Amino acid sequence: MKHEVLESTPVNLYEVKEELEKIKKRDKELNFRAQKALEYVNQVAKLGKEKADELNKKIEGLKIPRLREPQIQKIIDILPNTEEEVKVVLQGFNVTITKENCKKIGDIVKGFV
Repeated sequence: MKHEVLESTPVNLYEVKEELEKIKKRDKELNFRAQKALEYVNQVAKLGKEKADELNKKIEGLKIPRLREPQIQKIIDILPNTEEEVKVVLQGFNVTITKENCKKIGDIVKGFV
């Protein structure tokens, strides 16, 4: 059986948790890997789905040039709340964000932590 990827969309931990819970409800039990992923998400995820969605909208509302969905989702996962922490999170991507924009992101995240 050959599988083909039709679409790839970045998601944050809260969306992963929601999907795993749907699968658990549907199948009554998760497989080993999915159960481990759910345990990890439950330990790490600090915000709820609603707050994560609100944070996503606020960061997108900044209209920061070159900041794309994968970077926004990673910021929501890690919740960096200072300019330096935002820079560290974004170092893993091939993107350059100004100090002022990193500070704006950090200030918005600080309101959610």
